[in-house]
Amino acid sequence: MESYDALLASITPTTGETRTILDPATGTAVGEAPVHTVEDLERAIAAAQAAQPAWAALGHDARSAALLKAADAVERSAEELAHLLSREQGKPLNGPNARFEVGACAAWLRATAGTPLEPETVVDDGETRAELHYRPIGVVGAIGPWNWPMMITIWQIAPALRMGNAVVVKPSEYTPLSVLALAAVINEELPEGLLTVVSGGRDVGARLAEHRAIGKVMFTGSTATGKAIIRSSADTVKRLTLELGGNDAGIVLPDADPKAIAEGLFWGAFINTGQTCAALKRLYVHDSLYEAVCSELTAVAAAMPMGVGLDEANVLGPLQNRAQYDIVARLVDAARGSGARILLGGNPDDGRPGYFYPTTLVADIDNDNPLVAEEQFGPAMPIIRYSTVDEAIAKANALDVGLGASVWSSDLDAARGVAARLEAGTVWINKHGAVDPRIPFGGAKQSGYGLEFGTEGLKALGVPQIING
Repeated sequence: MESYDALLASITPTTGETRTILDPATGTAVGEAPVHTVEDLERAIAAAQAAQPAWAALGHDARSAALLKAADAVERSAEELAHLLSREQGKPLNGPNARFEVGACAAWLRATAGTPLEPETVVDDGETRAELHYRPIGVVGAIGPWNWPMMITIWQIAPALRMGNAVVVKPSEYTPLSVLALAAVINEELPEGLLTVVSGGRDVGARLAEHRAIGKVMFTGSTATGKAIIRSSADTVKRLTLELGGNDAGIVLPDADPKAIAEGLFWGAFINTGQTCAALKRLYVHDSLYEAVCSELTAVAAAMPMGVGLDEANVLGPLQNRAQYDIVARLVDAARGSGARILLGGNPDDGRPGYFYPTTLVADIDNDNPLVAEEQFGPAMPIIRYSTVDEAIAKANALDVGLGASVWSSDLDAARGVAARLEAGTVWINKHGAVDPRIPFGGAKQSGYGLEFGTEGLKALGVPQIING
């Protein structure tokens, strides 16, 4: 693919230190990523500071028009971006994976451009008039993950740009090429210096979080790293949006139809091979349906092909890195050792290239088992019995995280009643993990704070200002 090669060549450094990025499915080289330094970060921040005032002065309409052109640019390079993403991250081209992720990038750019944000009249009683406006912050730092590197980067940069800010992005060290390529495509439609990717290590991320010129940090990743960013940001009182770890629970109510919900349960848990913050990671099923749900879910999961992402037949891929593979293997081994029943999987082929862990379902497992209590972030899901709805809700709420949750039922009113009692930022009914650029998204408890998407997401990228008089 000449165009793919041209895209890769456009982000391959000609000078400076580089690092070889390997395909997690095959172990072969994908490309060379720059190893940027703190000095590179300082230059990027200085360029962002220089470019931001003119960008802010354009106003919402002109900035939205630029985002729409950026969406067009992403669509023109969609296939090349999807191939690079599949090779670097491991996710297949098809299913809700690489092509889906690139398409979501364009969709989020368009939705962000089209989201209205008008001044709000707070008081107008004939004597006092007060309006609420949102002004640009200045320079925003965006620190992204390796599981959805392109899409989550867009979630961060699109509203930041729309609100008149410049952005400096620090991608995961595991997936820098995808983010560099996405930014290169988008920058075809943006002023120079406004959006820069600094592909460095932890020292770069730490400096970005503490830098006085950065007015806000957006971060998606682990709770531990989020806490470190909170500490680093304290001296400069930065604004923060943190989307941190989750261990999402799903509750299947006694009136659910096991066959009807099986595929939804599967994709809720195993989208991106389970490597999704808001994936279904603990499934609570009533005794009366337990064996039927286990059987139907196993049948769906067994039919889903896993393999190298560039093979058009596959819909599940490898774990992105060895560290995550080892976490999943450890948790499944602990479950097996405790006497839990392995319905499917749990038997990786250690002679196979790549970080492939088979789709794994585990039944008859205690609620305090590590596979339940810890976030596995991979293709292994525990299925836990419950006898009463109160018991299921108590178990679902027992952890210190609360990103998402779901309720599965044929009775929407009953499902909504249970949903209202769950401690999570989003509770889905008869689905799990579905996000929409119009609907605010954010976590509860130690899953972070701040909202993304929609009007609330735009407001989070601005400084509120009251004009009184």
